[in-house]
Amino acid sequence: MRKIIESTLVSLDGVIGDPHLWAMERFDDDAQREALEGLQASDAMLLGRQTYQIFAGVWPARTGAYAERLNTMRKYVFSSTLQKADWNNSTIIKGDVAAEATKLKEQEGKGLIIYGHGLLGQTLLEHDLLDEIHFSVHPVLVGRGKLLFREGAMANLELVSAKTRRNGVVVLSYKPMKT
Repeated sequence: MRKIIESTLVSLDGVIGDPHLWAMERFDDDAQREALEGLQASDAMLLGRQTYQIFAGVWPARTGAYAERLNTMRKYVFSSTLQKADWNNSTIIKGDVAAEATKLKEQEGKGLIIYGHGLLGQTLLEHDLLDEIHFSVHPVLVGRGKLLFREGAMANLELVSAKTRRNGVVVLSYKPMKT
């Protein structure tokens, strides 16, 4: 059975939205190496519509090991509104998110990676489908934007590891406690 592993950039005040505006100055060699290792440990990516549209608009034109891996790996896009997915190896999944993600987990293969804790990540967590969550906590207060969790959402997590990078980013890895 495959694992679903989420990796999310988050500010100290809980903002996850628009990380390109506040997190990129700390996306150093360590972060790049860890991001590539996460992709190499996975053979497919799960994306919601918004993340797909952002990534598909940026990554096909990029080069390097990370971009090459991202562009060539299988991508499953969960969306009820997206009509086509032209980015290489992309498949749109329109059915029940929990049921379809369960089918993907039951297949043979490496891990399934998801970036960000948007609606897709929240749904996977609510249905006990996330196996690991990695929060890269950036030492910045953003002050506004999309927050990590929506109001009323609750999850119990067990700390698996904590690592402080030289640039002050703390990577906290958790295992969701099954409900």
